[in-house]
This record gives sequence, C-alpha cells and structure tokens, in this order.
Amino acid sequence: MKINTIALAVFSSILLVSCSGVSNKSGGGTKNFQSLTGWKPNEKGGWYFTDKTEKPKATPGMVFVQGGTFTMGAIKDDVLGEWNNTPKRMQVRSFMIGETEVTNYEYKEYLSWLSYVFPPENKVNRDIVAGATPDSLVWGNKLSRNDIYITNYLRHPSFNYYPVVGVSWVQAKRYCEWLTDRANEKALMDKGILSKDLYSNPEMVKGQSRFSTEAYRYDPKSLQGIVDSTKLNKQSVTARNENPRIKPATYSTSTVADFRLPTEVEWEYAALGLETNRRYNKIKGKTNPYESIRGAKGNQRGQYLANVKNGRGDYSGLGGSTTDGNAITSDVRFHPANDFGLYGMLGNVSEWTEDVYRPIIDDEANDINYVRGNIYTRKIKNESGKYQKVGDNDLEFDTLADGSRIYRQLPGDIKYEIIDDARNYRDGDYLSSLDAGMYWGEEDPKANVYNAPTRKFRVDDSGRVYMEKDPTFRTTDINDESRVIKGGSWKDDLYYLDPAQRRYANQFQGSNWVGFRVAQDVLGEESTFGKSKK
Repeated sequence: MKINTIALAVFSSILLVSCSGVSNKSGGGTKNFQSLTGWKPNEKGGWYFTDKTEKPKATPGMVFVQGGTFTMGAIKDDVLGEWNNTPKRMQVRSFMIGETEVTNYEYKEYLSWLSYVFPPENKVNRDIVAGATPDSLVWGNKLSRNDIYITNYLRHPSFNYYPVVGVSWVQAKRYCEWLTDRANEKALMDKGILSKDLYSNPEMVKGQSRFSTEAYRYDPKSLQGIVDSTKLNKQSVTARNENPRIKPATYSTSTVADFRLPTEVEWEYAALGLETNRRYNKIKGKTNPYESIRGAKGNQRGQYLANVKNGRGDYSGLGGSTTDGNAITSDVRFHPANDFGLYGMLGNVSEWTEDVYRPIIDDEANDINYVRGNIYTRKIKNESGKYQKVGDNDLEFDTLADGSRIYRQLPGDIKYEIIDDARNYRDGDYLSSLDAGMYWGEEDPKANVYNAPTRKFRVDDSGRVYMEKDPTFRTTDINDESRVIKGGSWKDDLYYLDPAQRRYANQFQGSNWVGFRVAQDVLGEESTFGKSKK
C-alpha cells in the first residue's frame, strides 16, 4: 500500500509537470511561451512573425481605474419621479479615464491643427474648422450680460484651463478620433518610425498622405511616404527577409489605445470612487460623494468642495467669503479630486457619455461593460483588396443644431460602411418585441415609442442655415440621437451631483453647462496594470 502511494505521488508530479508545460509564476503572459506547433515566433525560415510584447504604459493625464462590480443607480428617493435610475448590479472592465475634463487649451490644440492641415483656402476647409469650433453663443441669455463669455471664454488665455463647453456630442467624438491620431503620431515619431520633421513639409500632413491610426494599423503601405518601413517590426524583419516567400506585410501595430468617450456605467463607477469605502472584498455601504462635499476644517471649513449652485441666485456665495468661489465654470483642478484622483466629477460641468439615452437600462440583457449605442461597421475594400480612403473631394458632413457642418471623416481615413445598428435593441418599444416586423408596407407610426421630432434644415438667401419645426404630432423628444449626460454642473443644485442621476440632450446640440472627458481601454492585464489612487 505504501509503495502504491509513493508511485501515485510520483505519477501525479510527472503529470502536473507535463500538463503545465512552462511554469509561469505570474499567472499569465508570454514569457518562455512555446506554441503547440513547435514553431517559435519569428523563427528563421518560419512563417509567423509577431511583435515583441510591450508593457502597456499609461498616457499622461489619464488615470487607471481598476474594474469591478458595483450597484449602479440611485439609492435615494426619486424626487422628480423619472424612474430612470433604479439600482442594478453592474460589472465594469478596467479602463483609463481623463484626470480632468478636456480644457479650452486642449481643444484649441485641435482647432489649431485643423487650421494648419486644412487652411481655409476653400469652402470645404472652412467647413471643417467651423464645424469643429464650439458654439460660443451658448453663453447668450436675453436677460444676462454674458458678452464677456461669448467673446472670451474659449479664446482668452485666462480661461485656458477651464473646461471647454458649447461642444456637442458629435464634436466630442471627432476630438477623440483626432486625439487618437495625434497621440499615435507622436509615439511613432519617438520610436523613429515617423519623421520628427513631418510637419515641416505641409504636403506630408495633408489629404490622403496624412497620418491616420487606422491606416497605419490596417494598410501601412499606404503611408510609405511618411513611414520608415525599416524601423517597423525590427524583431522579425531579419527573419522575414531571409525567407523570400514571405511578403513583407507584417507591420508593428503597437499603438496608443484609442481615445473615446466613457460609457455611462464607467463614468458613474469612476465618479463614486468606492475604493476607500471598501473592506477587503465588500463595499461597506454605498454612499453618495455629494453628501460630504463641505470642508470640515481649516480654511475650507463650511465651503463647498465642488462647483455647484447653492440656491436660487447663489452660484458662488458671499463676496469675500465665497462658498465655492465660482459664478460659472472653474479651473478643472480648482477643487479636490475624488478617491480615484479624478477632478470635477462633482460639479463644474456635466459630461457627455457614449450611451444613447433610454429610460430603462436593460441589465437583464447585459450586466457587464454595459453600453447602448453600438453601431457595427466594416472597412471598405476595393476590387484589388486594398482599403479605400476618404479623398479630398468626397467628404461627408452632418449639420449641427447651430447650422454649422461637422465632418464625418477626414481625408486619409479608411472608409467604412454600417452593417448593424444596435441603438434600438431591446429598448422597450414595439419594434423590440417578438411581433415586430408583422406590418407590411409602411411602418406603423405607433410601433416606435421614441418618435421625437425629425431634424430638417433650410438655407436662406444669405446662406444662413435654420432648423425647421417638425409639424408632426410627437409624444417624446427621445430618439437615437439622444445621448446620456452625467454629473452636476455649475448651474445645478446638489440633486444632480449624485453620480446616479441621468439626463440627456441631442447629440448635435452644445450647452454652456456640458463638457466632456476622454477614456481609453486598458491593453494588458487589467488586474495588475496599476493601482488606483486612494
């Protein structure tokens, strides 16, 4: 019996070693990895070439938020009776989010780049710049003297580090796409793949020859005029050159993660900052940050630690002894950060999120990384199999609420087509039911609950664009262009400082109380990428 026990132990040890392959104490990764085929990556005479694994690096100004589970929604009475934020358990993936809202300074970088690359020599270029410019008239009020903000808020250096406002959701999305390109462009310059003198030759940054992150990832050959191919994928280039049967089409794809708007779930999770209210694996009880925004000691005692309206006619407090110190917006770092190290999650400006607004969040369909608004696309190829790019003369535009035109893509971007639109998926109306599609001919007008007014524009003799009123009887102003806004602003009272509160606005409309911040996906091990600030 003793011999059998020893033999069993030895056999178990052999079995564990043979099944486990290479020991990896880190629990993952590619160290000492060997493929089941027996081939090594980038092996001489081989056929598979890959980049060396790079440890993800945080982008300056971005904060790592480790994902987890939390209760999304209100825990207080629904004072307004909207019933659109009932509590629900959600799981959030680790992500990066901007330390502050995007500032006037940062947005002016974007406008400056557009003006440099697309000089206003023709109407199309003028539309590109004008369509990206925030609507300064959002400060207008027939019973207020706000001319100083209309003229100076975006442009004067005194407001450089205030949050940009007057930006619609669509403009915020275009900014995120531009930021992705510029961050990758700079990273590739630092690696020597792109010339650091790129902008000294204006012809190399215009039209289809300009750098595009997607073009670099999917069709790097189209960027041969600005990309140094000898610096791409150094690890495998030698092995590849020694095998003439391998086409030199494996390029380095190590790029900065795309910038985007945070989802509603991500924003609320980040705003709550529950880390300091945790004991081991459990939250000791959900609290709302706004309940403790008054300073308790020192020169902040009794003052609001968030930029919020204190009551009717009281935006800042008494002169000489202010409550929060700001009549309108404030410097993005004026008030203390939350437990994640994020500024302005309470007050200052409300913020756009990625989501399409619906009164009900369908957590039964999905309770992990929830978002409503997915639109699935496919990149378009020509007959020879190459990706098609947007040309200088085939730009497409949308019309903003103020009548200006905002570009959809810039020259040099890869063209795409929509293959599935999930904005209406399981949103509670008839078209989401099992009986949908039973009507023949025209769609039954009663089938869609969200029958908001349609947007129609006309141009007068002077060239000004006006939005026409929709004469059709409507029952709501919610539609697929309604986007979720989170957080309180300088114009709001404490009620909207609760991160669970939800509002919406049309994605083509800007306001003087709405801004935005950017987010990124974490590329790498989510649990060991870094630690959140505490």
